[in-house]
Amino acid sequence: MIETAMVMAAGHGTRMRPLTNDRAKAMVEVGGRPLIDHMLDRLEVAGVRRAIVNVHAHADHLEAHLKTLTSGPEIIISDERNELLETGGGVVKALPLLGDDPILICNIDAIWEETGAPVIPSLIKRWSPEIMDDLLLLAPKDRTLGYDGEGDFLFNYDGRLDWRGERDSAPYVYAGVQIMNLKHLRKEPMVPFTRKKVWYKTVADGTAYGHPLDGFWMHVGDPQARDAAEARLKDKET
Repeated sequence: MIETAMVMAAGHGTRMRPLTNDRAKAMVEVGGRPLIDHMLDRLEVAGVRRAIVNVHAHADHLEAHLKTLTSGPEIIISDERNELLETGGGVVKALPLLGDDPILICNIDAIWEETGAPVIPSLIKRWSPEIMDDLLLLAPKDRTLGYDGEGDFLFNYDGRLDWRGERDSAPYVYAGVQIMNLKHLRKEPMVPFTRKKVWYKTVADGTAYGHPLDGFWMHVGDPQARDAAEARLKDKET
């Protein structure tokens, strides 16, 4: 059972402007609720008890909102007001709060529609610490909204990941949620860097695996994607 998650909420939200002129990206609303609330709901369903949330831009506003929540995981703040440490360094800074066990790491700009079993519980069920250091939730590239890249990963026959590399495209894109063994990050200094630095190592070592998302994934990275995601969710309600 994975009981702790880190919710990555410290970015500037530059691509989301002007919606982030007066708020953190995590507080941009989709379907009448902040992005971070959507992710916290998913974590609650998965049985996660503690969510470490890193903060930077408009941190006071975000913290004030989190204090109003009356359900879901316990919220603990990892303060990056003084320096934004990116997706790798931010986790390194939070290590004293995260404990010794593997954790979930979640982006706040990932929303999805589930068509089968709940996604995060399925990801947790797939986790095999004996053979895995990273387990990434992956969305089929042709079942996404707000993503216009050429894909990130391919699966090997046993579920291990391979980078797109020099290929023109790959069928899967990272869907913003993963389970990570923190042992590699414990070796890293607390400086800005991305988690891809660790992924390059674990993919090469054969300890990075993928889990396909059973549903439709929305990357809410800019105002146009936010509007499109909101319209899709509204259509599903009617």
